[in-house]
Amino acid sequence: DKLKNLLELLPEHDLPEDLKSKHCKRCVVVGSGGILHGSKLGHLLNRFDIVIRLNDAPVRGYTDHVGNKTTIRMTYPEGAPLSEHEYPPASLFVAVLFKSVDFTWLQAMVKNETL
Repeated sequence: DKLKNLLELLPEHDLPEDLKSKHCKRCVVVGSGGILHGSKLGHLLNRFDIVIRLNDAPVRGYTDHVGNKTTIRMTYPEGAPLSEHEYPPASLFVAVLFKSVDFTWLQAMVKNETL
C-alpha cells in the first residue's frame, strides 16, 4: 500500500527523447571503487554512447581518469546528491529503492518534506 500511494504521487514520465533515440550500441558502467584512478582512460570512457555511473563518485577533478560524460547516475537515496546543482541537467538520475526507508525518503522528496 505504501508503494502504491507513493507511485500515485509521482508524475508519469517517459525517458528523455535523447535517451529514447539512442540505440545503445556501446554502453559502459562506471563504479565508484577508485580502480580507474591513475588510468588516464577518461577520453575513452567519454566515447561511449551511454555512460552509467554508480553512486555519487566524484567526476570533477578526476576527468582524465574517469571522463566527464554522465548519461545516467544510479544511486541509493543516502548517496543522492544533496544540492540540485550536483545533478547535471543533461543526465538522468535513477534512485535505486529497496528498503522501506528509501520509500519514505522518496515521499519526502516528492512532497518537499523534511526527513
